[in-house]
Amino acid sequence: MIYYTKDHEWIEIDGDTGTVGISPHAIEQLGDIVFIELPEQDSDVSQGDGVAVFESVKAASDIYSPVSGTITEVNDPLADDLSSITADNAKQSWLFKIRLNNAGELDSLMDEAAYNELIAD
Repeated sequence: MIYYTKDHEWIEIDGDTGTVGISPHAIEQLGDIVFIELPEQDSDVSQGDGVAVFESVKAASDIYSPVSGTITEVNDPLADDLSSITADNAKQSWLFKIRLNNAGELDSLMDEAAYNELIAD
């Protein structure tokens, strides 16, 4: 299942690991991305911590961890091909994978229907 934050991050859960990225809506709002700073592998983060930065021609945006845990993998090749970060390619443009410390934190996130309501407003 995929969960969303109010800050437009998504997390797809597989066992005790989540794959994290930003939503197609957020990518569209950012416009052309010119730089990304990804988190460090093996770093421990808490839910809501700023873990990455996206800079576009419009603005710089912090990316927050949707859950607490340890970052187990970072999509480093993404930084070398910023043109691959598109709304149509949002799922393949994942940022990092995280081993969850507390699966109960997922209860504070939105499902796809709730997220779609949020961005429709």
